[in-house]
Amino acid sequence: MENYTSFAKLYDQLFDLDMYLQWKDFVVKRSNPSKLLDLGGGNGRLGIILSREKYQVTILDLSLSMLQIAQSHAEKNNVELQLINDDMTNFELNEKFNVITSFSDSINYLSSKTEIQTMFNHVFNHLNDSGVFLFDLITPHMANVTYDNYMYNNDDDPQNIFMWTTFPGEKKNSVDHDLKFFTYRKDIDAFKILREIHHEQTYENEVIMQLLKNTGFKNIQYTADFGNSKVDENSDRVFFEARK
Repeated sequence: MENYTSFAKLYDQLFDLDMYLQWKDFVVKRSNPSKLLDLGGGNGRLGIILSREKYQVTILDLSLSMLQIAQSHAEKNNVELQLINDDMTNFELNEKFNVITSFSDSINYLSSKTEIQTMFNHVFNHLNDSGVFLFDLITPHMANVTYDNYMYNNDDDPQNIFMWTTFPGEKKNSVDHDLKFFTYRKDIDAFKILREIHHEQTYENEVIMQLLKNTGFKNIQYTADFGNSKVDENSDRVFFEARK
């Protein structure tokens, strides 16, 4: 089921430039400018930033709505992006890449270890020899502690109010996000409510390590703070680097 369909444009407006620049730095420090595939790259904002660093970026995303936004951003920034509407657990492209990335919790949206393993297999098959796979995940600590009774409201724009509430998911180490936009409609002089529930599943780092090893990846490392710190029990996000 496609996420962000009903409010892709509104969701896109919430992007945090600082986070995108840190993702860019994580990639640049661990690879050279070359052909790069960004899985779940959605709105294309990271792809545009990496293109300015001389990467040749292809974005693959399940949401056609987000890819349409990516195309609009690319045109406004005079950047060329290759956009592919496909499922990152089941894609077959007629090319390989030196770098494959997946950030912003994209892998946490996969519902099982089997789906993650399948995705890792496809990633491995689309990497050149010595290619690198870079991705991040939210941790069980974030799902269970940081997101416990978490609420965030953004009313900077009084005509587009965003409310985000989290609840424990049904499965262990999972979280559900209740996302609501209250958008003012002048024609009816009232607010229209747009709502989606997003489910994220997390796993211990050792589980992800084993899935990567099962695939054939080597030189696997994981860190916190966009690669700048060691992971500990309080880390909310973990960053993986795995080589073919």
